[in-house]
Amino acid sequence: MHQLQPQPEVTTSLQLNTYSTSHSAVNLDPMQLSPWANLQTEVQQVDWLILHFNLWFSHLNVTLVRGDFEPEYFPATKTAPARIQFAHGFLNSALHEISHWSIAGESRRTLPDLGYWYAPDGRTAEQQSLFEQVEIKPQAIEWLFSIALGRKFRVSLDNLTGDAGDSSIFKDHVYAQVQQFFSGETKLPRDAKRFIEYLCICTRSGRTLQSDEFQREMLD
Repeated sequence: MHQLQPQPEVTTSLQLNTYSTSHSAVNLDPMQLSPWANLQTEVQQVDWLILHFNLWFSHLNVTLVRGDFEPEYFPATKTAPARIQFAHGFLNSALHEISHWSIAGESRRTLPDLGYWYAPDGRTAEQQSLFEQVEIKPQAIEWLFSIALGRKFRVSLDNLTGDAGDSSIFKDHVYAQVQQFFSGETKLPRDAKRFIEYLCICTRSGRTLQSDEFQREMLD
């Protein structure tokens, strides 16, 4: 059994009062300051996630924001931080978009939508194959985020009106990628690892993720 190893610089000092006064908690909803386990609705959980992500990664000049429509990434400007905009206030969408951002390097974070090519729903088999190739790692990381929050993860082929192909193959690849992160065969991106560590401190009393928490049948 493997576990994701913590980074030495991460500590358990993640209380809101450890941050600068520019992040004043005076006007925050009390539920945003509640322990994760006390949150009863998805709206409350999303509020918590937005607050904490924006505190944890403020040094990278990026914010997580709700979107009314489709997800989109907006690079930082001279007057505003970058925005990771997720869809319709859905927590799963937020985790997915954070996973894409965590993989992107510094140069891609300067590009609209992180420089991703994207064909809309209705893709051909060839287009779907390309889509899945770039989605394996983000969805594997999203699975790590989900388990850190105690949530069920579902893979997404995102091609309801097109040729989605054999979903079991894609699930095999996502599962294999997660195990490669645990074995060290593939290095987990810096910001994905940091985010997981912060989540585990806040939601699991610091208990790190274990490889046996991820089983292939969980994806079916």
